[in-house]
Amino acid sequence: MRPFGYSRPSSVSNAILEVREFLAADPQSSLSFLAGGTTLLDLMKLDVVRPERIIDLNALRDELGYTRSDGSALRLGAFARMADVAADAEVIANYPVIAQSLSLAASAQLRNMASLGGNVLQRTRCPYFRDPSWSACNKRVPGSRCAAVQGANRAHAVLGTSDHCIATYPGDFAQALVALDASIVIAGPRGNRTIPFDSLHRRPDGNPHLETSLQPGEIIAEFIVPARSWMRRSLYLKIRDRQSYEFAVAAAAVALDLDGGMVRDARIALGGVAAVPWRAREAEDALRGQPLTEAVARTAARLAFAEARPQSHNAYKIELGQSTVVRALLQASSMELRP
Repeated sequence: MRPFGYSRPSSVSNAILEVREFLAADPQSSLSFLAGGTTLLDLMKLDVVRPERIIDLNALRDELGYTRSDGSALRLGAFARMADVAADAEVIANYPVIAQSLSLAASAQLRNMASLGGNVLQRTRCPYFRDPSWSACNKRVPGSRCAAVQGANRAHAVLGTSDHCIATYPGDFAQALVALDASIVIAGPRGNRTIPFDSLHRRPDGNPHLETSLQPGEIIAEFIVPARSWMRRSLYLKIRDRQSYEFAVAAAAVALDLDGGMVRDARIALGGVAAVPWRAREAEDALRGQPLTEAVARTAARLAFAEARPQSHNAYKIELGQSTVVRALLQASSMELRP
C-alpha cells in the first residue's frame, strides 16, 4: 500500500472546503473520495489508482443518506446505501426498475456497504485496466493504446466504443436512472449544479481516462427521479454468466406507458453492452403508437443495436442484447399494476 493523506469531514460544506484548500495548494495532486470503498479500495490494492489524499465522506450519510418521495419526484441522497434503497417500500412499489437494478447488483455484503453515488462512478472491470502489468490501457495510461482491441474482449462493449477504448461500463443502477430521465445534484468548489444523469458519463472518444463530466473536487449529492406515467411499469432484466454474483453480460432497463396494448411512451436503457449507460432512443421511437407485440419488440431491439461495433470475441452480445430487450419489454407489458 502506498502512503496517502486522510481526512474525514463532518459535512458537505466542510468536505468542499477541504477540497478547495487541497486543490489550491497543488492542483496536480491526486485526490480520491471514499464512500462505501467497494471500488476504491480494490483499485488501490491492485495499484491501479494511487491517490495522494483520500477524503472519507462516510460522515455525510447523516446529511445525504435519505430516500424521499413527494409525489412529484423520488429524491435519493447520494450516500444512501444500495441495500436500503432496494428495500424501500416506496421505491419497490412505484420505481421497481430502481429497486431491481440495486438488488441484482453485487453481493448482499457489498450492497450493505456501497453508496448510490459511489456505485454510479465505479470503474470498468476490464482486466487490462485492472492489471498494471499491461502497459497498454488508455484509461490508465493515456496514449498507450487499448490492449483489449486485439486481446481477449468477450466481456467488452459493442456500443459507444472507439478505437481508443472498448471497455464496458459495469454498473446496473445507472441504467435505471437513464431510463427514468433522472438528474443529479452536484456539489463542488464552484458551487452546486444540476445536470441530466445521462450527461454524467463520457464516451471514450479521444480521452478514455476522462470518464465523467465531474470537475475536480465535485461530489454527487442527490439523484432526482421525476414521477412520470411510465415509472411503475418498469423493470430491470440482467443476464450474466452466473446468477449468484456477477456483472451483466447484457441488461435492459425498460419503462412503459401503455394505453390498453398500445405504447404511449417507452424508455429503454442498456447495460453490459456499452461503454457508458446507454439510452436506446431509436428503439423507443419505434415503439410509440404501436401495439406491443413480439414483432414490434424485435424491431425495436434491432434498432437498439444498429450502431453496434463488435470485436473479435463479443459479437454474440448483439443477439443476446436484442433478446434481452425483447424479453424485458414483454415482461414489462404484462406487469399487473396495483391501484
